[in-house]
Amino acid sequence: MIGFVVALSLPDPAFAYVGPGAGLTAIGTALALILAIGLAIVGFIWFPVKRMLRKRRQKPADHEATVAKAESSQ
Repeated sequence: MIGFVVALSLPDPAFAYVGPGAGLTAIGTALALILAIGLAIVGFIWFPVKRMLRKRRQKPADHEATVAKAESSQ
């Protein structure tokens, strides 16, 4: 395992030319991957948390309305 980490930390230069077509494709792919990960985080984490917080805020208001209605009917 340590050898693998050392091998990855000491790369050899490739001296390769990346043309504009391949470069733009690589940049577009990287941006799409980052955007997909960001949207997945938003979709699977933020929206359920937002919904839970909204329900928590509505419960005390509903409870107060029920108590006020019960007190006014007595």
